[in-house]
Amino acid sequence: MTHTLEVPGATLAYDVHQAEADDAPILLMIGCPMDATGFTALAGRFRDRTVVTYDPRGIGRSERDGDGESTPEQHADDVHRLIRAVGGGPVDVFASSGGAVNALALVARHPERVRTLVAHEPPAAQALPDRERALASVVDICRTYDRDGFGAAMAKFIAVSSLRGEVPAGFADLPVQKPEELGFPAEDDGSRDDPMFAQNLMTCTHYEHDFEALRAAPTRIVIGVGAESEGELAHRAGVAVAARLGTEPVVFPSHHGGFLDGQFGMAGDPDGFAATLRRVLSA
Repeated sequence: MTHTLEVPGATLAYDVHQAEADDAPILLMIGCPMDATGFTALAGRFRDRTVVTYDPRGIGRSERDGDGESTPEQHADDVHRLIRAVGGGPVDVFASSGGAVNALALVARHPERVRTLVAHEPPAAQALPDRERALASVVDICRTYDRDGFGAAMAKFIAVSSLRGEVPAGFADLPVQKPEELGFPAEDDGSRDDPMFAQNLMTCTHYEHDFEALRAAPTRIVIGVGAESEGELAHRAGVAVAARLGTEPVVFPSHHGGFLDGQFGMAGDPDGFAATLRRVLSA
């Protein structure tokens, strides 16, 4: 069932995939800038749990007031209110990519709401040893978006996100593939309302996590990384975050989107991914 929730500055759309048992535990799945549709395959493999998915503010079916960026703090408070709306928690959370950054902010701010957090490949660039160069590459991506539009920015985003190893100095000046070679539009249509580039990329990657609060939280925090994404920025950031928490990351099958089926063109291993997630949640 689909519902809406009014939060300060936004209206969130969320879905409740009810398990047969009324007392089934709740598993919240969150991404950013990915909306709820990205979790269709994974949610279908957890029918013994009540799975809750949602569209973050300004994304998909969820509306927000005004323009400008959305912050991990805003997303964290939104999810805090969402958990209250579905029963109050504590709940288990699986969070992917920017959603993992937001979920870590949630635990730092509202630890009582989350029992176990599995944060898969948070692009927490501030935790990287090459953070200055990594953050500079993000700034360049956003400037490219403002200047040249979506296709040009996506070409640079893919170059950065798929790079294996530390970001070299002057990476922004290196040549990248043309947008049309990657399946993106070569022409700038003039729009500047893409949820990733206009709202979330800068604030997500530049967010400084409160590791002291995370280590003190009663929440069990598990960092996940992809078996096939070793060396990529989000994988390296996941390893760095786990180190700051004093834990070892759990390796999940496939890549950054390993829970996806073929619906979005980057099929992972949803069966293997779900099996690993189930094992982690049951530990």
